Amino acid sequence: MRSILPFALALLALPAASAQQQPYTPPKHTAPPPPGIARSTPEEVAQQADGGTQIERDRPATYALAEHRRLTRALGTLLPQRKGVVDAYVLSIALDSDPVFGREAREAGKVLARRYDAVGRTITLGGSDGKAPSPLPMGSPANLEAALARIAEVMDEQEDVLVLYTTSHGAPFGVVYNDGNEGFGAISPRRLAALLRAHRIERRLLIISACYSGVFVPPLSGPQSAVFSAAASDRSSFGCAAENDWTFFGDALVNRALRKPQPLEAAVTAAIAEIATWETRGKLKPSLPQQSIGVEVQAWLKPLEARMPKVATAPVGKPSVDSLQAP
Repeated sequence: MRSILPFALALLALPAASAQQQPYTPPKHTAPPPPGIARSTPEEVAQQADGGTQIERDRPATYALAEHRRLTRALGTLLPQRKGVVDAYVLSIALDSDPVFGREAREAGKVLARRYDAVGRTITLGGSDGKAPSPLPMGSPANLEAALARIAEVMDEQEDVLVLYTTSHGAPFGVVYNDGNEGFGAISPRRLAALLRAHRIERRLLIISACYSGVFVPPLSGPQSAVFSAAASDRSSFGCAAENDWTFFGDALVNRALRKPQPLEAAVTAAIAEIATWETRGKLKPSLPQQSIGVEVQAWLKPLEARMPKVATAPVGKPSVDSLQAP
């Protein structure tokens, strides 16, 4: 008589195999924020954003340790600065867990690291790319602060440059931190300006991809500062649906213009023109991206651009403008 053991073992394996075939579902925003945020007045929300407020709730018991380990690994990868060389330190951060931002921050980190010779001097923070749980530290206010502090430790503020790319939903008070139903907070222009000032980071290229992100431009402008926003302070930007690969701004500026060996100002001009074309096609209210380039920016930008790769790379992902064709 034949043994039924192999057949029984095969049956026992079926549930596990089926479970493995289930597609990953990224975090979704299905619950309201905590009462301390939901019941706040606009003035109180602005005050919270000025403080870099972050609220976590209903996290698993092991979450804090796992996040600590992810952040420690990320911060430990930075190479030291090179004396006599203008080094760029890139920080690319997705502050919302919708996969569009995770995908955008990942690719932006790669594009900016390649363009500005910052491989080994780049940190990327963000949630899932939609395919699997994220191995990265989350893009939270606290992790942003830790990353800036670490970059300040290894860079020479008299010689090197911070390249900061942030992508998220935005509001008139700043950029929003929202990790599923568990993480909440915001960062205001005043808060970001205070952090950069505390670390004496004056040489900086700051790119803010979010609705209303023009609020960041005046407070962060300065002689050695270049600041670019996806929208004016009273306008929305577009393309931030969770299923997209890029926002309009990220696609036009990072995925297309900054991949080419052209000067920063030319890249921004080309990106703004392309965004305007897309918005016209979709009959959308113009987002009016903003910019400020300080009078001393060329002192650090010129040597960085002299080392730019001479060959462009191809855009990746689904074009953001394709979202206009969605039902």
